[in-house]
Amino acid sequence: MSDIEIAQANEATAMWPITKVAAGLGLSEDDLELYGKAKAKLSFSALNALKDKPFGKLVLVTSINPTPAGEGKSTITVGLGDALQQRGKHPVIALREPSLGPVMGMKGGATGGGYAQVVPMEDINLHFTGDMHALTTAVDTLAALIDNHLQQGNTLNIDPRRILWKRALDINDRALRHVTIGLGGPTSGVPREDGFDITVASELMAVLCLAENIADLKARIGRIVIGYTYDRQPVTVADLKVTGAIAMLLRDALKPNLVQTLEHTPAFIHGGPFANIAHGC
Repeated sequence: MSDIEIAQANEATAMWPITKVAAGLGLSEDDLELYGKAKAKLSFSALNALKDKPFGKLVLVTSINPTPAGEGKSTITVGLGDALQQRGKHPVIALREPSLGPVMGMKGGATGGGYAQVVPMEDINLHFTGDMHALTTAVDTLAALIDNHLQQGNTLNIDPRRILWKRALDINDRALRHVTIGLGGPTSGVPREDGFDITVASELMAVLCLAENIADLKARIGRIVIGYTYDRQPVTVADLKVTGAIAMLLRDALKPNLVQTLEHTPAFIHGGPFANIAHGC
């Protein structure tokens, strides 16, 4: 059977309700924000209640080149978690969220393989709980606000040639890496060179994965340098006074996503930065 056939067969007959998986972690339905029967986010109140609990043991699976059969970090992590559960331990695995770019490209999905998979596989690999879309919207909202600032008088004296912030799209589209925007006359903005990054390579993704809570998220967003003035002084998101608006778009994306493996081991799949090893994710 192929990976997708194995996953679909499990989802049809053996997958537990996510509330049952959460109960094994000592979490009640009130601690969850349900996305159907198989996916949930942990609420901020549940996260706050866990703050003072003792840490468990951390096993880091890192820097492994996939075999020709496709066994890489994700497959090893899922298999190890299931094996520990079989030995009577209480593991929880943590993986980063897949990006639609690699999913739609040669690499494919990022939920493991064979009988070492997390499910629901298609949901996780595609839109999941909407975190990637929230990040894309936040990145592009900030880009639009920068261009609106230029259009409305540019009181911060931003040099359009030295804007660092790019737009984002969570798909591989090389035609958008370098673009010219603001064409079409005075009502269409200030013409300048721009470009699109893939969402998971954006600085906001890195910030989301490093933030401990909403307050920390806002502080980190506010410090992002979006470009430089004509005097070559840095301009931050805080200077634009839009920190709260960008953080608001990421509020739900900050909450961890809970799913399960084929053997019902709890799995948190949250955040998806490129260079994920460097983040320790």
